[in-house]
Amino acid sequence: MHSKNKAKVDIERIEKAVKEILLAVGEDIEREGLKRTPTRMANMYAELLAGMHEDPKQHLNSVFSEDYDEIVLLRDIPFYSICEHHLMPFIGSAHLAYLPSGVILGVSKLARIVDCFARRLQTQERLTGQIADFLMNNLKSRGVAVVLEASHSCMTIRGIKKPGSVMVTSALRGIFRRDPKSRSEIMSLMHKGNK
Repeated sequence: MHSKNKAKVDIERIEKAVKEILLAVGEDIEREGLKRTPTRMANMYAELLAGMHEDPKQHLNSVFSEDYDEIVLLRDIPFYSICEHHLMPFIGSAHLAYLPSGVILGVSKLARIVDCFARRLQTQERLTGQIADFLMNNLKSRGVAVVLEASHSCMTIRGIKKPGSVMVTSALRGIFRRDPKSRSEIMSLMHKGNK
């Protein structure tokens, strides 16, 4: 984790809050196994939510002029995020595609953009749209498609307890939203090899 992100998180305040939670559930915060738990949790939240203090535009420094007008697709980008409803993780894969209009983005930057938006308090639906809108607006693409597939621990280990369930969300922009043939092509490419 970058120390600049950690500096923007009030570690001491999180530690106090975690101590209160431990006391509220009946734990002994002086017990050996729990003595450093508040600090560990504070550092964990600073790491998992580092995207809150990160500008995704910093990942646009690898934009290249290129006369390429076919689909660019990156599948199976692992990501994790924290659901804002229960502060529990959801973990999955992102599939991103765009149809360039004179510029392409360095491939690793696509994964970094996913991480930037995922490492915030999120809903999967919002995360999907944020990634799509960012790519569409900043690359001036003719079309963008984003599909996220994730397992939500707030559903798999608590509440209804349905392990193995996967939530799928999509956000289509530009030609992928307007044109049924283009939409069908991109969705087929995104899911190729997933079965």
